[in-house]
Amino acid sequence: MSNLPLPPPPEPFTHARWIWSDQYFWDLHNGFAQFRKSFELPRVPKKAPLFITADQHYHLYINGRFVCRGPARGFQSHWPYDEIDVAAYLVAGRNVIAVRGYNAGFSTFQYLTQGTAGLLVGARWGTTLLVSDTSWKSRRQEGISRDTVQVSLQLNPQEHIDCRQEPADWMAPEFADAGWENASSMAAFGGMPWHAVEPRGIPLMDERRMAPTAVIGAAVGTSAAGWRDVRDVARLAWSEDLTHAVADSAVLLPRFTVAATGADGYRRVLLDFGRCVVGAPEVVISGGRGGEIIDLVYTETINDRTLRPDVEYPTGCKLAMASRLTCRAGETRHAFYHPYGFRYLLVIVRGATAALAIDVALNWVGYPLVVSGALRTDDALLADIWRISAWTQQCCMMDAYVDTPWREQAQWWGDARVQGWNTFHLSGDARLFRRGIAQIAGQGTPEGLTYGHAPTIAHNCILPDFSLIWLITLWDHYWQTGSTEAFTTHRARIDELLAYFRLKQDPTSGLLPYDNRYWLFLDWAPIHKEGYPTVYNAWFVIALEKIAELAALTGDKQSAKAWRAWAKPVRGALSKLIDKRGLLRDGLDWQRKPVASTSVHAQTLALHLQLDGHDGQAALSTILLPYINGAEIAAVKPSAYWVTYVFSALSARGHGAEVLSFIKQHWAPMVAHGTTWEDWVPKRGDVSHSHAWSAHPLFHTMQIIGGLRQTAAGWTTLNFAPEFIGDHGGATIPTASGPVVSDWRRSAKGVHVALSLPPGVSADVTLPGMKKITVSGKQRWLLPE
Repeated sequence: MSNLPLPPPPEPFTHARWIWSDQYFWDLHNGFAQFRKSFELPRVPKKAPLFITADQHYHLYINGRFVCRGPARGFQSHWPYDEIDVAAYLVAGRNVIAVRGYNAGFSTFQYLTQGTAGLLVGARWGTTLLVSDTSWKSRRQEGISRDTVQVSLQLNPQEHIDCRQEPADWMAPEFADAGWENASSMAAFGGMPWHAVEPRGIPLMDERRMAPTAVIGAAVGTSAAGWRDVRDVARLAWSEDLTHAVADSAVLLPRFTVAATGADGYRRVLLDFGRCVVGAPEVVISGGRGGEIIDLVYTETINDRTLRPDVEYPTGCKLAMASRLTCRAGETRHAFYHPYGFRYLLVIVRGATAALAIDVALNWVGYPLVVSGALRTDDALLADIWRISAWTQQCCMMDAYVDTPWREQAQWWGDARVQGWNTFHLSGDARLFRRGIAQIAGQGTPEGLTYGHAPTIAHNCILPDFSLIWLITLWDHYWQTGSTEAFTTHRARIDELLAYFRLKQDPTSGLLPYDNRYWLFLDWAPIHKEGYPTVYNAWFVIALEKIAELAALTGDKQSAKAWRAWAKPVRGALSKLIDKRGLLRDGLDWQRKPVASTSVHAQTLALHLQLDGHDGQAALSTILLPYINGAEIAAVKPSAYWVTYVFSALSARGHGAEVLSFIKQHWAPMVAHGTTWEDWVPKRGDVSHSHAWSAHPLFHTMQIIGGLRQTAAGWTTLNFAPEFIGDHGGATIPTASGPVVSDWRRSAKGVHVALSLPPGVSADVTLPGMKKITVSGKQRWLLPE
């Protein structure tokens, strides 16, 4: 893979060493390590930048106060670090920095181990130099059970902690750490595997406290055999009766009381957070005798009648999303480490010989999304769908765009493209998108293909079509920001990737074949994927033409010419697949004979390509419009993910009302849950119900009702053509130049329309009964009904 230019490291880092606990630097599995360092400050500086990172994770405390968590996911060859101004946490005189570090010891869908772990800290405040070295105190965290199952196939193990062995104040300045060992030096700065470091490139995560909204269920029973010593808390719970009786509505939150359970009994409380939340629970238990066990089980959906979690054990993703805490005598307070996405939390108390008072809250962890975009509509259902789409997008923004915060938290790049469009309409922030582009570029096959998500151990998740999507997102980033930096930075990576497609292209048909070594996804729908698929090759043409445009913009006329020339015969090969009706077939079989099927997908991309010989009107009238209007058609129908491309094709051609009707029908069931689902079919089990690839009604409603569609890079020009659906509508879209605001409302006099454009932005206006005009600044019109 190509090396990317990196800025010089922070100067204090050059004096620091990578350190870890001497007790198990060679035994990392599911390992929590603690670090402490005291230092003197003659005075508190106005600004106190601290540079910190850890492989894999850290939680930072200064003088007993939690500061932040990090770093963002990355690759050890250029590991990300964080910069935090910690002046507000410092005092004149003695200070103590404490860190709780974690390393899984194995690779997951968001981390690639290099067989070691490390903490790196550096700061220089006047004459004070603070760096990580062997003078730091360290130990393996006490009370942690390391032999636990993973919470899912894609994530880290369950966290089980015995708080009787864990001092509650280990991070406090007054804690006595004389018995701790000195940390081990893992490497000097710049030593392998951490050859270099880079700024995280995105803000620190937003963290805030959230309480559950209701206690909705309760249950009492006898714990299954062996309940005190289990590796899998979720499996234990599933072996018991997980139905619940409706709870007393008078219970106040976040604090509630659980009566004694008896030596082998349990009492279970079902908490509802009202919608999907993302973070790690913090529990406070009062009245403990010591040894009581609190199990937490996380789930997204429950059966409305039995109040039983819908997940059945085991699932395809091996879901076991749970945590365990053993109480100390008196008060027990513990903040769990790993953030998960869920809506419902089962709190199971076991082995309590006296009543316990329990306070459960969530430490929300998510990307600090500053929402300034908005939809205005008097259609209550569309407003609700926009709201849950926006919240789903927020839930799926962690240190990367993730498919779902629940079971996986993987940076799937097909999903990320949709999430980028959502974010651009919500906030205009392109930093998470840009960072993801770099991470997808950072992991690949010897032939040059990118992985479907990265960093990852998932070698079965190499999707050639997602590699094409990655090429297209270089254009998306330029389109949003007006900058070609991503293209020029990753130019060598582009050439590596294109070498794969050059090698695989069939000289006879001119098309790309299915490569059965990899997963040709295209969509969950059963479209044609064997032989030489149309949808795959259509993405190939789009990718070649977009990077050709980027090459031309950067002055590389030779590459632009070559890539356009490469795309032209593939276009021609696709045109040969058009049938007598003018519809694009779904590809060739392995004998290079055209298949008979004509999917919604193929017609949509043919419209996008304006493919020679394709009858766009026939595609609309016989396939796309019947599909969107609910008619039964022979063509394969897209999933909730891929339908975003259908929406764009139809709404751009004046069929926004039909798109909104379809959205209302298929997304209405999601409103009560509070987030959008992996698919609109109400499946239960390990299918995600917090999935941002289906949150795209967010930007489609803004485009259709607000009438705002970008027509130039950086939003310098746009089209304004609202569809007057209802009595009032409009949208606000943030741009680098300022907000673009549209508004319209009906009255007895007609339709009052307003458009406000920031300086440097112009709009082509298409309104009923008016000639097309170009405007800037603030404009108003009164249109007769």
